[in-house]
Amino acid sequence: MAFLNRIVSNAHTFGRLMDVVDKAPQWRKQLLAKKNELRGGAFRDAAMGMCALVAAADGSIEPNERMRVAGLIGTEPALSNFSADELRQLFEDNCNRLVADAAFGRAHVLQQIAKVAGKPTEAEAVAQIGILIGNADGDFDQAEVAAVREACRALRVDPRQFGL
Repeated sequence: MAFLNRIVSNAHTFGRLMDVVDKAPQWRKQLLAKKNELRGGAFRDAAMGMCALVAAADGSIEPNERMRVAGLIGTEPALSNFSADELRQLFEDNCNRLVADAAFGRAHVLQQIAKVAGKPTEAEAVAQIGILIGNADGDFDQAEVAAVREACRALRVDPRQFGL
């Protein structure tokens, strides 16, 4: 019976994740609509922290993954208020911290993410960016979901509002 319960639970989780993936285009539109509200340095830092946290979700950041995420950062319309070079530099700094010392790097990145806690528009946008980055390769896996949930706690937003 435990085996069947796991299968049903996994199917339910998979269905919820597919709902999250299906909403990605809607969230991209929402982010673009809020673009003018997403100008501050705290948002920039939180968004780059989220990108690094999701990239490192599986315990490592492969060079091709860094390049892919850095490329996405530079082309994400919701982040176009900031210089692509500045965003990539912040992302790389966060990644380097996570690789050099996972525990301290994670604490630093979560601190960056928490800069927009209490600012609902920015906090929700950071969570949505995390989901978009996690799903960029077409596989929003459990480790990435867990990373976004952890960030949602730092942001003080309910991950269930995003289907997580």
